Amino acid sequence: MTDCFAKSTRGAVPITAVDAADLGDWLAGQDKATRAWIAGNGFAAEPGRHLVVPGTDGSVARVLAGRAEPPSMWDVAGLPAVLPKGVYRLEGIDDKTGATAAAVGWALGSYVFDRFKDRPARAAKLVWPKAADRDKALREAQATALCRDLVNRPANDLGPAQLAQAARALGRSFNAKVKVIAGDALLKQNFPAIHAVGRAAANGPRLIDLTWGAAGAPKVTLIGKGVCFDTGGLDLKTSQGMKLMKKDMGGAAHVLGLAHILMAAGAPIRLRVLIPAVENSVSDNAMRPLDILTTRRGTTVEIGNTDAEGRVIMSDALTLAVAENPEMIVDFATLTGAARVALGTELPAMFCNDDSLAGDILAAAERADDPVWRMPLWPGYRKMVEGAQADLTNAPEGGYGGAITAALFLEHFATPKQGPAIPWVHFDIMAWNLRDRPGRPAGGEAMGMRAVAEAILTRYTSKNLE
Repeated sequence: MTDCFAKSTRGAVPITAVDAADLGDWLAGQDKATRAWIAGNGFAAEPGRHLVVPGTDGSVARVLAGRAEPPSMWDVAGLPAVLPKGVYRLEGIDDKTGATAAAVGWALGSYVFDRFKDRPARAAKLVWPKAADRDKALREAQATALCRDLVNRPANDLGPAQLAQAARALGRSFNAKVKVIAGDALLKQNFPAIHAVGRAAANGPRLIDLTWGAAGAPKVTLIGKGVCFDTGGLDLKTSQGMKLMKKDMGGAAHVLGLAHILMAAGAPIRLRVLIPAVENSVSDNAMRPLDILTTRRGTTVEIGNTDAEGRVIMSDALTLAVAENPEMIVDFATLTGAARVALGTELPAMFCNDDSLAGDILAAAERADDPVWRMPLWPGYRKMVEGAQADLTNAPEGGYGGAITAALFLEHFATPKQGPAIPWVHFDIMAWNLRDRPGRPAGGEAMGMRAVAEAILTRYTSKNLE
């Protein structure tokens, strides 16, 4: 992601970010020709709009960018994709927070997924804003690119084995330990739910386990749903419903990206990342509707629908996480369509059993310009998750409150059998942009990842890394 930043300031064209309220004052200081050009083009500094101002020789003299109020990291994020080739510099963003956010936005706007198709690199480069925290900007941009790249890769290029390779590559970058349990070894080591969901696929199931940091440091555990493709199993999806299911490992991509940020920042924690990685496929040994599985915890689960497999594999990972009593568990999963019905595709649903942790994340989300929305772990719906012939069902009848009942299913496994509750937060995410927006191209996307990183770093780092 460093190639979107210029090494030299020579000939850099200024980018002036201005909001509608301040445009008049800014225009008052400009020459007559500039004012006429801006008026003639109808530029009113609306957020997301920009205007190239030519010099007397026809070259680009300046770029005006409409700025939101309050300013947003996305104000200049759309520019790398539309500006002419050249070097640019930001004007008027002198505070550390604003300059860092603008740099992150520029980097994310420069992102291109070119693994399978030659695409020209963005030709517009930005001089590093002087006030920017370069390390923070780079780790957030690189982590987001990692997350996007993983989600964008098709299932024939990224199955459970390849997802494990990606985790190993990340581990090597930061001297983390990565352990992978694969195939029938999952049964021998008591991960029956992961095995049951993934056993029908040729690319067999795995549990990816990454650890990093000092053993005595506060334990933070991340869990990501890693369904590398979801056919729906025997309860087969429609062709339209199956089309985007390469993104069903978006939770895994998020926790790997989040781990990148935390390790790159040198967070004073003992980090653990758990990814149950499977393909939900159709074969003669696929799990069937109304099968009853016994999970690692010992809880029995009735399979009401084989297309509700994500919560099943996460049950084993949550049980493993709870066993070492970490200070915090965070999970990400592309879990339910119900969350998308409730909040749309661009706002992740957050469920949390701890008000202090939820408050920290919501505050961090606002600072990071990475919105999330808290949803209720409504105890009145717990009865809906009970199975008819097993302890739990993975697919309650009726379909109402589906995001909540899925979260309540996970909460069962995130709760110790004895002792106090562990602060736990669950994100039900889309992990995909259905439309192009400045800095956020259609395709794989990180949602809530930077917010959680900000919250964890603020909580565990004495020096505020904002």
